[in-house]
Amino acid sequence: MKRNGWHALALLLALACGELQAAGSWIANAPATQVSLAGRETASEPLRPGGAQASNQAIHSVVWRYRLPRGSALNVRLCHPAGCIPLPTMHGTTHALAGLPADVPLEFRFSLAEGQRPVTVGELQVIVNHR
Repeated sequence: MKRNGWHALALLLALACGELQAAGSWIANAPATQVSLAGRETASEPLRPGGAQASNQAIHSVVWRYRLPRGSALNVRLCHPAGCIPLPTMHGTTHALAGLPADVPLEFRFSLAEGQRPVTVGELQVIVNHR
């Protein structure tokens, strides 16, 4: 292999290793949230990244979970300052926020249907994978 070929290979390996080292994740939990007003959204406490590890990083995927009492149903969205996405189930993974900044807080937003009884949502958690 020519000398320039070795340099190119070394550069590719360095970039690949740097990319692997740059990937990371943060986990945040929020306390239980009481949802009691029909037709009006209730936001959870902000779910914030810890430390500066997500600085200058972009979201790759988000894993979420929350728990509702048996028989309860809510409209639920996960919100980033740049926008919100609907969450169809109490747990899952999404790539819908991919490319957005990973160093900002997220929040759950809940809404009751008209005539629905108040609900307490618990075990709110996100895992943000970033690169």
